[in-house]
Amino acid sequence: MKILNCPLNGPRNISEFVYGGEVVEHPEPHISSNAEWADYVFLENNTAGVVREWWYHAPTAYWIIAERDTVADEIIRTYPASEVYGERMAYPAPPQLDES
Repeated sequence: MKILNCPLNGPRNISEFVYGGEVVEHPEPHISSNAEWADYVFLENNTAGVVREWWYHAPTAYWIIAERDTVADEIIRTYPASEVYGERMAYPAPPQLDES
């Protein structure tokens, strides 16, 4: 049984978590191209070595970040996402279409 240490709930069976993908820079949705947005949504770096990943604890609806060695398949550390993302990202409103 693989255990993931949840910063909120302590050590938990990994089956309680859902993988959320790699932690990558989020493009601005209103100014990025369709290709940039598609790369963000669908492509992963698939790095061999230590990566940062999003994990979601389903029973408590709590997001965490895990640093994991993909070669050894070992979890190095876990921490609340708020350590990296302390405030909400603000994006400009989308441009209004002229309906005249």
